[in-house]
Amino acid sequence: MPEQGPHWVAGVDGCKAGWISVIRRLGVPAETRLEVFSSFSEILDYLPVLSVIAVDMPIGLPDRIGPGGRGPEKAARRNLGERQSSVFAVPARSAVYAEDYAHACKIAQTTSEPPKKVSKQAFYLFPKIREIDRLMTPELEVRVYEVHPELAFWRLNNCAAMNLPKKIKSRANGPGLDQRRDLLVSHGLEREFLNQTPPRGCGRDDLLDAAANCLIAGRIANGQAEPFPTDFQRDGKGLRMVIWA
Repeated sequence: MPEQGPHWVAGVDGCKAGWISVIRRLGVPAETRLEVFSSFSEILDYLPVLSVIAVDMPIGLPDRIGPGGRGPEKAARRNLGERQSSVFAVPARSAVYAEDYAHACKIAQTTSEPPKKVSKQAFYLFPKIREIDRLMTPELEVRVYEVHPELAFWRLNNCAAMNLPKKIKSRANGPGLDQRRDLLVSHGLEREFLNQTPPRGCGRDDLLDAAANCLIAGRIANGQAEPFPTDFQRDGKGLRMVIWA
């Protein structure tokens, strides 16, 4: 049999410009690229083929939501201490497909127990959640995995939550971003790559989050990642509801 070629993996984060992606060839020598895509389908079609795409966006949307949101959110928060507020509760699929905020809140309240409205932060992500949801199938799960940057940093930080926030009052927090950059450097990413000026429509936090997601993509490719929760469920489309780290 011919020798298998190198694995290419991607860590992806949503941003104003679309999807910022840190793409890495595993093995020696490693190669790291930064790309911005306008649509998620472009990532699926990227060449060389990406064996693992680890994206910070909810995948798998239930018909109803219980206290604390989906199982993945609840499982992730247990590990994050002061950073757990970065994991927001995802509403039911019907609410995610509402394009008006008031309508989304109304649907969310009727499909959650206890009744809960939609946060503005979650609502602004709905277009990207819908974009992935329309593309996802159970067959694509061999390549596409849901991740969360703060859970990624927790894993990379010897299973300890980062003690500095990335943002304070919605503004970038330099010391918190530097702390995360230094952690990524300790795992083999180049400081110069992480210090580059982010592309237009992307923030420094987006770049670092995508890089952390890329390292988790490598863990997934190598069989080292774990699902949160371990006893994950599937939604009405048959999609798993789980965050990997």
